[in-house]
Amino acid sequence: MKFGVVVFPGSNCDHDAYHVISKHVGQPVDFIWHQETELAGFDAVLIPGGFSYGDYLRAGALARFSPVMRSVREFAAAGKFVFGICNGFQILCEAGLLPGVLMRNRGLHFICKHVDLRVENSNTPFTNLVDSDRVLSIPVAHAEGNYTCDDATFNELEENGQIVFRYCTPDGEVTDGANPNGARSNIAGICNRERNVLGMMPHPERACEELLGSNDGRDIFRSLANTIGKMSI
Repeated sequence: MKFGVVVFPGSNCDHDAYHVISKHVGQPVDFIWHQETELAGFDAVLIPGGFSYGDYLRAGALARFSPVMRSVREFAAAGKFVFGICNGFQILCEAGLLPGVLMRNRGLHFICKHVDLRVENSNTPFTNLVDSDRVLSIPVAHAEGNYTCDDATFNELEENGQIVFRYCTPDGEVTDGANPNGARSNIAGICNRERNVLGMMPHPERACEELLGSNDGRDIFRSLANTIGKMSI
């Protein structure tokens, strides 16, 4: 199997994602410059965090027009796996690969801290090694993480099991006090209906070593590798 990490002008978590795949998942990985359009040979594409194009218009709004994103849409439509983290989640929403939008945090401040996430759905390619209702400690670092969508979209997300992570207390309670950015229904991560595209605001690549305060994010990447490995048997 082979992973690719897309690099936009302003990406700053690309090397973190590369490190996790190469060292903790133990699989081949290459960087993909945003002007490239050839994704043949990759089984999964990661869109990392950062400030693509400086967030000058709106987070992810300019990156969606980069040449690589047309290929990423085709890649996802073919059933391959796409994982967007933080700015990557914003880009996936702007590109129409995931529903909803990411708005300014309700406090209008940049947030950088560890938060707790409850796994809402372990029946996805990204969470199959993580039990449902497990609480993960993973950091956030964003100014526009306030996920919102219309009522019809929200109902679909709930009914189809597309809400994958919610902000919660250390005990797993989904409360407003545990919501760092005002996201609707404490949503921290969602997948598409087909479950091959995942976007999440917290940074699991920053929680893969105890030295960083938590290794809870590691099983998300390992779940994806586990899924791809089973498909190739």
